[in-house]
Amino acid sequence: MASSSTSLSPTGTAHIKAVRSFNRFYTQRIGVLDPYLGSEFSLTEVRVLYELAHRDQPTATELGRDLSLDAGYLSRILRRFEGKGWLARVPSVADARQSLLKLTDAGHAVFAPLQQQSRDEAAALLAALAPADQQKVVTAMTTVQRLLAGPGESAATRTVVLRDPAPGDMGWVVQQHGEIYAREYGWNSEFEALVADIAGKYLKNQQPEWEKCWVAELDGERVGAVFVVRKSATVAQLRLLILTPAARGLGLGGRLTDECIGFARRKGYKKMTLWTNRCLDAARAIYAKRGFQLVKSEPYQGFGKELVGETWELRL
Repeated sequence: MASSSTSLSPTGTAHIKAVRSFNRFYTQRIGVLDPYLGSEFSLTEVRVLYELAHRDQPTATELGRDLSLDAGYLSRILRRFEGKGWLARVPSVADARQSLLKLTDAGHAVFAPLQQQSRDEAAALLAALAPADQQKVVTAMTTVQRLLAGPGESAATRTVVLRDPAPGDMGWVVQQHGEIYAREYGWNSEFEALVADIAGKYLKNQQPEWEKCWVAELDGERVGAVFVVRKSATVAQLRLLILTPAARGLGLGGRLTDECIGFARRKGYKKMTLWTNRCLDAARAIYAKRGFQLVKSEPYQGFGKELVGETWELRL
């Protein structure tokens, strides 16, 4: 046995070299060496700008803690931003010793092209790869992020991707419905058969111009899905919203539902309808929050249980 936890085996040394090599390769490839993407800013300054643009009036203490920045270094960055007219400070009502930080309109104008350039660089990096290889890169990145993340990191630091379905996803959708509803509600295989029928018909008969499926990934793992199908020329139907237990509480159910609503509106549908069950409280709360109205309820015997089916509608 090794006598010290700090001693490194030859394999450990090789791993360290591999990590350092990857760091050198990746920082050069994505253009984060000082200055950032050819701008006047360092990578740290751009990261501070990003946080200011996406947070609701944080304090300097919060920024320094979350970005692991030295207080003096952060203070110099903030003073520079303030001197340029990019940053405003507002006294905190909760703590008179703290100021709330907010980007001014001029600050947002400075940050916007940097954010777009970063997006364009990321798109160009992936564009050179085939779609399957793009997915491999994204999955590898999310795996690294998940494994190296500290236990106290918030859900906001996790990577969420909503993508089109790929081969094998429909089988996963059927499996998750069957397993989750059997475990949590005691429903029998009739329900899994119903989901399999819906998914099969979607695969065979999908009208891409009018129908769409999203698969949600969290840190590279499938955790949810939802469908919009064409019920009529003016009515879209939301179907098969599913989230695994690992994805609950992160707002993904609402996000998937919002994607459906947005898609239906862009396609010119006048109404969206869905069918659910009274016992599915979490799903019903998502629909109600977005303006869906319960228009019909009916008791029935199904999936080995006494249930109450519900039809909900949303005017688009």
